Amino acid sequence: MRPLFWLVSAFFVVQTVFPLIRSARWWVRMSDFPRLQIAAALAVLLVGYLLLFGIADRWDIFYLAVVVPALSLQLFRVFPYTLAAPKQVMRASSRRPENRVRVMISNVLMENRKSIDLLQVVREVRPDLLLLVETDDWWHEKLQSLDDMFPYRIKRPQDNYYGMELFSRLELEARDVRFLLSDKIPSIRTGVRLPSGVWIDFFGIHPRPPDPDHDSEGRDAELLLVAKEMRQSKRAAIVAGDMNDVAWSHTTRLFQRISGALDPRRGRGMFSTFHAGHLLLRWPLDHIFHDNSFTLVELRRLPNIGSDHFPVLVELQYEPKAEAEQEAPVADQADREEAKEMIEEGREAIA
Repeated sequence: MRPLFWLVSAFFVVQTVFPLIRSARWWVRMSDFPRLQIAAALAVLLVGYLLLFGIADRWDIFYLAVVVPALSLQLFRVFPYTLAAPKQVMRASSRRPENRVRVMISNVLMENRKSIDLLQVVREVRPDLLLLVETDDWWHEKLQSLDDMFPYRIKRPQDNYYGMELFSRLELEARDVRFLLSDKIPSIRTGVRLPSGVWIDFFGIHPRPPDPDHDSEGRDAELLLVAKEMRQSKRAAIVAGDMNDVAWSHTTRLFQRISGALDPRRGRGMFSTFHAGHLLLRWPLDHIFHDNSFTLVELRRLPNIGSDHFPVLVELQYEPKAEAEQEAPVADQADREEAKEMIEEGREAIA
């Protein structure tokens, strides 16, 4: 019986070690995603082992010496996204509607045909900015009913799971998508004019996920290119989209340090958005990051719309004085060099 515990535990310990390897191989990077599930499995195995066998010999001590650090590492990574952790973003200090922006993002799932469910949610939450990804020609046609709500639009339907459409009640600068690394994967950078007249930058992204056909170089490079643009922007900025990476991964944490972006989920919960159809296999893939000049009004995961992703709604308030109270992540020289290398690797992989 003990060998079975050793074997199963070893599998989850290896999955814990994989994310520590600086490799873009898809099967390494996939271990970033189910940290909470791996932690739960290790905890169950540890408790079961102690109840069944106790600590009787050096093999039991060795088992504890391996499993306990692995469990601790997993818990350390997910802890910032629990209610017990410190909040990274403050609540809005006052009500200033003229400086607020409501952002809704949703991966609609290209094959999903429950457009009515999405449209109903949009009309209920009434976002100022609505970013939708995986929109093909079918979705493009169904979404035209939103044009009366959103006078400003950027649309790029595609049949390759990377279509993208941005709807806005607020004035936009850009009129089309752009392509950072691949001519098959669009992204958006545009100015957004708040009701107060202040212009902010908005980035909408949906990089390719790591999978058996693609390692993570392209995804990592696109995230870091946007991070550098956000850091260099002279405006307050928001980055949103299905980033195909979890909040606690090395790449996303590096993205935050390079960009200086804050995560409103920290200290408030994971707000896991994928997979909407599997309760026990969920993690946060859809993100809204922002710089430290914004404070939080509202953050919530929205109802299922028939996709494999839940939509997310965030309402932010532009408060420049918050910069003095909200510490932005800072990149050191090693971070900058690593980001440069990852961007170069991504460009080589896409070329």
